[in-house]
Amino acid sequence: MEAAAFCPAHITGFFKAHFESDGLPENLGSMGAGFSIKEGVTTKVIISSKDKQYSNYKISTEGFQSDKTDVSEFVLNEFLKRGKFDNLYFDIQHKISIPVGYGLGSSGAVALSLAYALDKVLQTKLDRTEIGKIAHNAEVNCKTGLGDVLASYHGGFEIRVKPGAPGIGHVEKIDADNISVVMICFSPISTNKFIRDQLSKINGLGGKMVNRLLESKNYENFQDMSLEFAKYVNVMTPRMEKLIGELSDNGIKCGVALFGETIFSMISAEFENKILEIFKKYPEGKIITSQLDVDGARVLNN
Repeated sequence: MEAAAFCPAHITGFFKAHFESDGLPENLGSMGAGFSIKEGVTTKVIISSKDKQYSNYKISTEGFQSDKTDVSEFVLNEFLKRGKFDNLYFDIQHKISIPVGYGLGSSGAVALSLAYALDKVLQTKLDRTEIGKIAHNAEVNCKTGLGDVLASYHGGFEIRVKPGAPGIGHVEKIDADNISVVMICFSPISTNKFIRDQLSKINGLGGKMVNRLLESKNYENFQDMSLEFAKYVNVMTPRMEKLIGELSDNGIKCGVALFGETIFSMISAEFENKILEIFKKYPEGKIITSQLDVDGARVLNN
């Protein structure tokens, strides 16, 4: 038997981390704002009878590669607790269409797409929020993220107004029809190290920005805030500043994906080619062109 699921990539423009709770990982998370795109992670799970294999699972990756499997292993182990599956062998196949480590929420997308696929193939029939909680807890426990699962679970352009896993955290979606997303990824940044070193700075400004965006609900204001946030917490590199300056000179707004040396622009489709011309002056960067994914993570019908 087999099942497949997809989870969109998610880009955060600014956030406020929440680490204080009663110790339950599903109550940890972040407030903030960001958006999901049509690129992301597709995960297929094939189950068969376990014969003489030393392990009961295999994890493989197609497309962009990740050097870690701990998030996938956490999700699988959580499902193994929910039934008698000792006699099964799990062939887990991740297809990743986004660069890993560049602020695009790849680990959250791996966790959530795998959780949906396992629920389908094992017929555990968990509540949708319970599936999301497993993926969120995987990110928190593996220290790979805080708010991406909640955001990509819902999809679209969102403000996370209450932190936590799906079913606990809350988002407010913002309408942004007919918006293209063009981004360029230069190099990765370690998320957990950055959060640890910069937490007080992050939270001071991030909380205020949530309230400001709730008032305007405007994607151009969101991009201005994202730039302001990135400059304030000092993640800007000279290369980023040069490119942002060139975009600004051409009347193009942009933001910074947290955390990675990645610049994005949410724009009307007619400006797409103009941005691509500028981005192509930086051949060392990976360029991604996409649209908003408004549906969020889901099982794929074969």
